[in-house]
Amino acid sequence: MLAKLYTDMCHVYPKFRKTTRKQMYQLMAKYYQKRDWSFMNYGYAPEDAAEVPTLQSEDEINRYCIQLYHHVANAVDLRKLKVLEVGSGRGGGADYIKRYLGPAQMIGVDFSNRAVNLCKQYYCVDGLSFVPGDAEHLPFDDNSFDAVVNVESSHCYGSMDAFLTQVKRVLKPGGHFLFTDFRPREQIDEMDEQIERSEMQQIKQKNITPNVIEALDADHERRIAHIRRGAPKLLGKLMQEFAGTKGAGIYKGFQSGAYIYKSFVLQKP
Repeated sequence: MLAKLYTDMCHVYPKFRKTTRKQMYQLMAKYYQKRDWSFMNYGYAPEDAAEVPTLQSEDEINRYCIQLYHHVANAVDLRKLKVLEVGSGRGGGADYIKRYLGPAQMIGVDFSNRAVNLCKQYYCVDGLSFVPGDAEHLPFDDNSFDAVVNVESSHCYGSMDAFLTQVKRVLKPGGHFLFTDFRPREQIDEMDEQIERSEMQQIKQKNITPNVIEALDADHERRIAHIRRGAPKLLGKLMQEFAGTKGAGIYKGFQSGAYIYKSFVLQKP
């Protein structure tokens, strides 16, 4: 009941959504600092075996979350490029991209300075760095990056239009925006219009809702065990909702079609 009320308020009041999400991520970074939680997305189960990445044994536990990053970031060749992830969270995605996809430089930016500080402690990889910053006011020069990655983060922002303007600004001409996120069904047309207004060329888009549901099904037990191990009992139900476990409102929303999850490849002219 409380989770639904909060979700409804987030849809109606963008500033409330942005402020409360930042505080939520700040609290999670403060009270759960274990390295074993490095991803916060719902995951992806590929239909094609060619889309299944070969992982080192220590990364297998996060396979479904990694596969979402692989689906998005592997859409273009990132080798030797300068790449930015907006909304880098606990850093697992940026770390995966740097170690597996071979960019020359990988920078993660996040609104939560506490999450950024955790990432600086966790990761010691040449060419990988993390900085605090607002997605709607990116702290980088114009034409700085060959590619920008954004995974399951934009639904937290106050203004999608402002974010897309910033993405286009920091991309080099011909650079790619590799993007995935979900929206309530009634907001999908609005998101498509926002992307069109950005004046970035849409190369590819895909409805990946079935792939996300399959990943949540396959990853359910791991998510439940992680919550039971790390979250206070008082927050267990709320964390299950946040994690998209079976029975959570967002999980049911994906199943019913009330929420749609899409991925995009866009290019700056």
